[in-house]
Formats: sequence, C-alpha cells, structure tokens
Amino acid sequence: LSPETLEKARLELNENPDTLHQDIQEVRDMVITRPDIGFLRTDDAFILRFLRARKFQHFEAFRLLAQYFEYRQQNLDMFKSFKATDPGIKQALKDGFPGGLANLDHYGRKILVLFAANWDQSRYTLVDILRAILLSLEAMIEDPELQVNGFVLIIDWSNFTFKQASKLTPSMLRLAIEGLQDSFPARFGGIHFVNQPWYIHALYTVIRPFLKEKTRKRIFLHGNNLNSLHQLIHPEILPSEFGGMLPPYDMGTWARTLLDHEYDDDSECNADSYNTPAKDTEKDLSPKSMKRSQSVVDPGVLKRMDKNEEENMQPLLSLD
Repeated sequence: LSPETLEKARLELNENPDTLHQDIQEVRDMVITRPDIGFLRTDDAFILRFLRARKFQHFEAFRLLAQYFEYRQQNLDMFKSFKATDPGIKQALKDGFPGGLANLDHYGRKILVLFAANWDQSRYTLVDILRAILLSLEAMIEDPELQVNGFVLIIDWSNFTFKQASKLTPSMLRLAIEGLQDSFPARFGGIHFVNQPWYIHALYTVIRPFLKEKTRKRIFLHGNNLNSLHQLIHPEILPSEFGGMLPPYDMGTWARTLLDHEYDDDSECNADSYNTPAKDTEKDLSPKSMKRSQSVVDPGVLKRMDKNEEENMQPLLSLD
C-alpha cells in the first residue's frame, strides 16, 4: 500500500500492521466451525481482503468469507467455466459488461461502467453478465489499493428497452444481490443510475427490501440530471456519455486487458455454445432464492410508480 492508502486503512478500516498476522489467523481459526463449506483458499493475502471489506471485524470478515464460498457451492453452474474465454463471459466483456475507466476518482476508487442497452440477448444471458462482472472483480480485487479504496459503479440505462427489463426477474436480481452485496469482498462507495426509465425505478422497488441499509444509502438515482452525478464524480475523469470531458468510452477496454491476444479470437464461439450453462443456471436457481425473491413482488409494481415511493428512493449523499 502507498503511505496515503496505509493511513486510510488505519483510520477507516482499523488496519494495524503490527497485529495483521494475528488478525488473519483469528479469521483462519474460525474455518473449522463451518465443516459444511469447502474453503478453497485460506492464505494470508486472500483472508486479508475479507478483513478489509469488513473493517477488521473478525467475525464479520469470516462470515463474508464463508458466504463467498457458500455462494459458489450453491451456484456451481455459474462457476464451471469461470474464465474470460468462456463464450458467454467473453461476449459480455466485449460488450462492456463491465467497463472500467482509466482514471480513479478523487477517493482512489476504481470506476466501473455498465451500458445496459448493450446487452445482446441472442448471444449471452444475464447470468453471463453477472459472471463477467464477478470475474472482473476477482481480477481487480487482487490490487491491495482497491481492497482499501473500493469501487464506484455507474449504470447507464439509456435505450434499455422494456423487453430487456422484463428479463430482470426477481430470482435473477436476487442472484446478483447475493453475489455482489453479500458474498464478495469489495467496498462499493456508490452505485449511480443515469438515464433510467420508469420501469427501472419500478424494479428498484422490487430489490430494495433485499438491500442492506448501507447499500441503499449508496444508490443514487440521477435520471438525466448529470450535474448531480458530477457533484460526486468529477467530469474531468468521465467519458462524454456521462457529460464528462473525456472521449466516448471504448467498450473493449477492460475486455482487452483480461483477454489479451484472445480478444479477437472468436473460433471457440458458436451459436450452440452461448447460453447453455447460463440457461441451466437460470433454471436451477435455489428454491430458497426463488421463494424469498417472489415473496416481495407486487404484481402492480411494474404498472405504476407511487410518487412518494420515488421520492423515498432518493438517498442521502454518503461518501463513507
């Protein structure tokens, strides 16, 4: 860590270099309490990222570690071919799921971008997009600086159709929340929606009960008001799609980093290879997830949007 990040880790995360080994060992010692989970990694560097994600609260760090592996055990199909060259993941990456800006924000956070309308339903599924995001986070979280400083996510919903939105089922949304909020050691400082249509507002009411209060406060619904986005992320580091001063974002930027020379090699991609594992995954979502997700769905939620509800969704600005 740089001296600045080291000091930030001390102040914000309670990280103490003098007790680091002891902190890691205390988490590692808890592994025996969950014999039902296969902990495939328990090395120092791996456990440290969970401690940082939970501000060195040992039990919370261990719980996140356990949920990380439990999520993978419960969704085996998602991780069978968990690599950038998997056809579905590869195509999602090439379409910018996710993208990553070159510059960090003023808090040292990595800015991830998603252009929702880029999703080509004929070539890969939403599960493939989730897999591509998780795979990307796995690569990025290797950087100790990002373990401390964290990430910011911007989702541009421009031209995202109602037909595409209809694929965002409660079970799919639940799968994503479990994978990103509850089971991954990343610190998200903000999730920004821009140019979202009314039906994305409606979907937010579906997932809101599943979000931790901490997460809710970090979701910002900007609509087409890019000035409010610029108050939190400076336009000097944003591409023109977000009213920034930089050129339009190149969707293949992050994909080229992960795929390297295989970026332009499509020999392994064919019509039958797309969607196969992902479709199976969507069918085989755990009954627990399906039941809990569907229990909060109001059949009329996609037909109307109560004005008060919309106002209540606007969070307090929180940069913690």
